[in-house]
Amino acid sequence: MPTTQKTLMFLSGFLTSLGSVIVICSMLGTQAWITSTVGITDSISNGSVTITYGLFRGRSTQEIDQGLTEPDKDFEVLGILNNSSPKTLHLVAILFLVLSLSTSLLSSGFTFYNSISNPYQTFLGPTGVYTWNGLGACFILLTMLLFVGNTQSNRLSGELLEKLYPTVTSGGTTHSYGYSFWLILLVILLDIVTVVIIIFYQKARYQQKQEQRKPMEYAPRDGILF
Repeated sequence: MPTTQKTLMFLSGFLTSLGSVIVICSMLGTQAWITSTVGITDSISNGSVTITYGLFRGRSTQEIDQGLTEPDKDFEVLGILNNSSPKTLHLVAILFLVLSLSTSLLSSGFTFYNSISNPYQTFLGPTGVYTWNGLGACFILLTMLLFVGNTQSNRLSGELLEKLYPTVTSGGTTHSYGYSFWLILLVILLDIVTVVIIIFYQKARYQQKQEQRKPMEYAPRDGILF
């Protein structure tokens, strides 16, 4: 059975890993990743379209200087994109986020298992926790970079605009990233905290072993021989 100290430390790591799982699930389920405002012109007026979307769903709102505006449109991001580079990069970003979710689940399993037992296999202990959290942080960081690159350089919002409003001409675009996107930083922080907790546990365990050896090192030579 694990010591009380080990149980408490690994349970703390379990809670932070579980927090990463919950945050990533909320990121997958919400659509407040980015809001893009695109200037538009048509044959009779000027205006703008505001598109707010996440990894799967979004909504667009049109505002024009004169004439009738179209009603708000709800859409599926992957459903309206053609087989183009923006869609491919968007799918890859989703894949990396799902991989990050998987590593957080594995980290949760490893930390909980260590809180109730002493595994014989080295990888099932702290080494496995370090591995899964390190991979999870890398995967979600790649998600962040791919999403930003796809919206800034690959004109993902412009591609969506062309499918939603095919009769207008797009102008300048401004982007504002929402809370769902910035939750990526919280996931990275939770992964780091999990690793730091396990490092403190291993350091405390090493110090305890060193203290247990000191009485033998400083014991009288006659006593040791006896």
